[in-house]
Amino acid sequence: MSKELERLDGYEGPGFLATSLDKAVGMARKNSIWPLPFATSCCGIEFMATMASTYDLGRFGAERLSFSPRQADLLMVMGTIAKKMGPVLRQVYEQMAEPKWVIAVGACASSGGIFDTYSVLQGIDRIIPVDVYVPGCPPRPEQILDGVMKIQDLIGNESLRRRNSPEYQDLLASYGIE
Repeated sequence: MSKELERLDGYEGPGFLATSLDKAVGMARKNSIWPLPFATSCCGIEFMATMASTYDLGRFGAERLSFSPRQADLLMVMGTIAKKMGPVLRQVYEQMAEPKWVIAVGACASSGGIFDTYSVLQGIDRIIPVDVYVPGCPPRPEQILDGVMKIQDLIGNESLRRRNSPEYQDLLASYGIE
């Protein structure tokens, strides 16, 4: 994957760059993601392959996995989520500090997958808001990397004021989150 060196829009001169605060903070945030993996089944194995040297998620600024919700800003939900696990997942989400983002990795996290039963949650978007869906059963590491890059684009272009907007507050209220 060849990616050009990212440049901030603004006024440049010898030894200085003037740009907007939104753009500077967005670039810093998108290149320093601390993911919290919530892996329950085969998608978790694919995520482990994504963290390994062949694919190396660390290239995207997500080197440090955080297993504490209070230190993470990206929740990666991978695998089948039983309805009994729903309240635990919601609690993990609520314990994360703002700003926070969510990726649903695989068919089970996105829609319940092949498990259309009474005990399996038919998509985590029934209990928490999801920013990016990664399809597949299980998704390949390349697909997980694509999902992380989509989250990076979302983070880099997000306004600093979005989290305080009435639309965002209404979204959280629709999930019963204050």
